[in-house]
Amino acid sequence: MRGLWLVLVLSMPLQACAFCFQEAGQRYGVDPVLLQAIGIQESNLQPGAVNLNRDSSGNVLSTDYGVMQISTRNANRLVSMGLIKHAQDLLTNACFNVQAGAWVLAQHLRVCGKTWRCLGSYNAGFDPSPRQEQRRLQYAQQVRNVYDRLKASGAAPAHLAIR
Repeated sequence: MRGLWLVLVLSMPLQACAFCFQEAGQRYGVDPVLLQAIGIQESNLQPGAVNLNRDSSGNVLSTDYGVMQISTRNANRLVSMGLIKHAQDLLTNACFNVQAGAWVLAQHLRVCGKTWRCLGSYNAGFDPSPRQEQRRLQYAQQVRNVYDRLKASGAAPAHLAIR
């Protein structure tokens, strides 16, 4: 009985996490497995993940928060919308963090289309410089590799939501 309880407790975060991706995907019209792939690439699905983005001199430019690594810029937008009080709130509710990531991604896909190249803007933004274009393409390939592994394991639908 004790072993069964442990199995149930340990499996709950995974089930809750899967539900979060499903719900966010449905709400924002984004493939939930794609959202999961982004979460794996961004933070390895770690709700408390924090990343400091620095310039070449080591100065902090921005901070990314949670499973989907929501940037300071987007966190500030969520604060101004009254959805959170502080950027750190993105670390306390993993499902909300996934919702925020889906919201950001959906906005990006509306700007540049449902393509892998556009997906790269989730991480590297829209700056047209060759360096950022390379970052977008590299990020998109990393996410695609994770997505393909999830798909091969049966976690993804039979078709890809973006081309």
